[in-house]
Amino acid sequence: MRTATAQEQNYAGAYDPLHNANKSHYATTVTEDASPSSDTAKYRLSILMTLSQYDGSVGGDSRDNAMAFFRKQALSPVERYESVLKEKQAARESLAERLNAAEAMLGERRDAAERLALAGAPDAQLDRAETYMRAAEDRAKTLRTAMAQLDEQILAIERELGDAKAQRDRDMMADEVEKMVAAIERAAPEFDAAATALVAAVTKSAASMLEGTHFAANVDAVRREILSATHLVCAELRSTAVRTRAGNTNIASEPEPLRPSENGHQLVYTLNPVLWRENGEMRRVQAYARVELPKTLLLVALRHQHVDYLNARRVQTLMQIHGSGQFQAPPLADDPRLVDLDALAAHEQETAKADDAA
Repeated sequence: MRTATAQEQNYAGAYDPLHNANKSHYATTVTEDASPSSDTAKYRLSILMTLSQYDGSVGGDSRDNAMAFFRKQALSPVERYESVLKEKQAARESLAERLNAAEAMLGERRDAAERLALAGAPDAQLDRAETYMRAAEDRAKTLRTAMAQLDEQILAIERELGDAKAQRDRDMMADEVEKMVAAIERAAPEFDAAATALVAAVTKSAASMLEGTHFAANVDAVRREILSATHLVCAELRSTAVRTRAGNTNIASEPEPLRPSENGHQLVYTLNPVLWRENGEMRRVQAYARVELPKTLLLVALRHQHVDYLNARRVQTLMQIHGSGQFQAPPLADDPRLVDLDALAAHEQETAKADDAA
């Protein structure tokens, strides 16, 4: 084995302008059968330099080198970019020191050449001084070019680092959304079992009462509604997690409450079958339907959770499950689930008068 010639070392510096500044302590050797000017020697020399960047030396245990390689691969994108950015910033500091020294040397040699010219030095001496000055100028120019290229690389790495951090944050948010979905799916069967047991406690009882039958029917309806809403919400959350990872989520603004229309009615969504009297006619509407409700009955229906605004979050979910009820037939007059809004409003008024009298 022999030490690389000056020609090969010059080629190494041309292949990597920053190599001589940061890796000058690395040993570089080529095999005996390669000639100083052969491409094979140059290629082997560049490989040795590349390998030396993984463990700090050309030699060493190959198993250690392999483990170091896989440790680098195990880093997250943010860690990799931070590591590369730190190396580039350190290289820039070193290169800046060399550039300052080169510019100082250029100034000294320019001053020396000017002093020789003023002193009437011989041409041979002036030629040597000018040669030294041009060499220092070329060195400073080369280092300035390398500095500009390194600055561009640092800017590009900083942009990639910012993108990697944003992707990391999006992945963390998506993971939390997926955990929420898993928690909901684990809790849904427990709710289903509890609601089913509650219904069974009423329906399997030997005693039969109208209130208990209504209660069981309402609980079973709520159970089916919540289970359907659970499937829908989980699907929406999974879709949100996918969009979050891709970086194309849309932040929905909170809808403003709807105002009553000028004709004294409000467009709402029914949560239970309701009836009321209007213009001498009785109106009956199924649950899960859009309907214009008189403003005089709106507040009492909202307080008792029989209707809700169309822009309410639960209404938007229910409309995706049950629709808007456009093609539903009105409930029968003897339907036990019907809620008489007029009677409910009259009862509230009587209760308020009794409270005032007391």
